[in-house]
Amino acid sequence: MATTAPTLSSLSRSSLPRLALHPPMAAASYSSSGSGARAYGSGDALSLQVQEPLDASLSSLEIIGDRRALLSRFESLRRPYKPFPLLGWNRHVETIFAAFFRSQPAVPLRRECLRTRDDGAVALDWVVGDDRQLPPDSPVLILLPGLTGGSDDSYVRHMLVRARSKGWHAVVFNSRGCANSPVTTPQQVIYSASFTEDLCQVVSHVSTRYPKSKIYAVGWSLGANILVRYLGQESQNCPLSGAVSLCNPFNLVIADEDFHKGFNNVYDKALARALREIFKKHELLFEGFGGEYNILMAANARSVREFDEGLTRVSFGFKSVDDYYFNSSSSSSIGCVCTPLLCIQAANDPIAPSRGIPREEIKENPNCLLIVTPQGGHLGWVAGDEAPFGAPWTDPVVMEFLEYINEENVQKTEAGQFDELDGSQQSPSSVSIHAQ
Repeated sequence: MATTAPTLSSLSRSSLPRLALHPPMAAASYSSSGSGARAYGSGDALSLQVQEPLDASLSSLEIIGDRRALLSRFESLRRPYKPFPLLGWNRHVETIFAAFFRSQPAVPLRRECLRTRDDGAVALDWVVGDDRQLPPDSPVLILLPGLTGGSDDSYVRHMLVRARSKGWHAVVFNSRGCANSPVTTPQQVIYSASFTEDLCQVVSHVSTRYPKSKIYAVGWSLGANILVRYLGQESQNCPLSGAVSLCNPFNLVIADEDFHKGFNNVYDKALARALREIFKKHELLFEGFGGEYNILMAANARSVREFDEGLTRVSFGFKSVDDYYFNSSSSSSIGCVCTPLLCIQAANDPIAPSRGIPREEIKENPNCLLIVTPQGGHLGWVAGDEAPFGAPWTDPVVMEFLEYINEENVQKTEAGQFDELDGSQQSPSSVSIHAQ
């Protein structure tokens, strides 16, 4: 996005060892305390839970999830989390520094406009040259920026570079009106934290374009909320092979409460300004709108809540803003997620409060894994080898997780193909014996 206004997504200027080849419910489960092994029955399956201590380098992180022991295999987590000096002491300093001073890698992109079922449009930005340089079965990574964010945001660019360096196709899903994508219908202008239909179409489109590839997704902030809601809605039928959620507000009611406290008002006003700028580019689409719409309020909104009251909640059929926030929260979707999901949060995130993280739901779902860093702000994470101006600390962790899951998925696919081949080779033999 090329506007000067900060965004919720960034407030920005612009062979792996496998744990198992069986379903997640039968996967090994690890605990960070104690040692030894315990066996548990789950239906007809027997699940072995191995308790072993995690590496000392992970001691600074809050980690929840049955498969948390796999993190000790990640090279990116060999050292304890340490924020960059002078920046990590304050969550607002880290958030703002990352938004305005993080480098923005130059990545050549090619835009594809995808027409939606309601005659709307979203913009997909693909890395130029991928089709010529990568094998057709290379995994594909879909990136979902946050509110008003897009392919110009620095954290998105860094992930594009990292995915491409690992031999992955990468594409940015720019929501309606973001990153100069066109708005052609007033019904669903800009965004909704609850609306997953566009993502459904994007995943379907990408899967059709790369039928031999495994598809994955990474979402930030509100994009993470939409991604997790999508995973929960699709549940066992989800075509994604894995996903990562970063700085997800999870509980939008709690996030809204904290958004109006103290310094957070600065973010609120900046986001409202960014929303107004997008809205004003397309305000003629709303000429003559009446009913519950309050176009004047949306056009002059001084807070995200005012914009949602005047436009968003009405467009998507909610009775009130609080009704919209409650029913759009992805925290209620965690229990239905059947896709491997890594969630990374910062304990001091001013926009995605730690108290809104659905820890119990994540703990109870064997498909989910949670990492909470002690610092990081909102999409800051100015730590690691590339700090302070390079990629966020999370990037190598995200790619190691996705590569691990992809290797696991490839092994499952190959095992399934071998079983099918073995069965087809035995069939003629059995028929022949029967005939004799």
